[in-house]
Amino acid sequence: MPTTERVTVTLPLELIESIDQLERNRSRFIAEAVAHELVRRRREGLMASLKSPHPEAAELAETGMADWVASLPVEDDESLVDVSAGKPVRWIEGQGWVEESA
Repeated sequence: MPTTERVTVTLPLELIESIDQLERNRSRFIAEAVAHELVRRRREGLMASLKSPHPEAAELAETGMADWVASLPVEDDESLVDVSAGKPVRWIEGQGWVEESA
């Protein structure tokens, strides 16, 4: 169960009456409304960031991911990941990751 903290918020009486007409649990209603607003504001911030990206991100987008990857330094033979060492798996809804049969 998530932890909660009591806070005091002052709201206009008309707003409280409107909440009470729709919901018996004011705290839950207000918590859901605040959570919804936070998501909306984060999304709004992300959209603003996409419309006006950081100069380095814009440069990367203009260059293209393939060109950027090609510009990375060549690594020696010791890769960080040995792709031949893994086992082939696939996702099955309700079961999770399942090893594929050969």
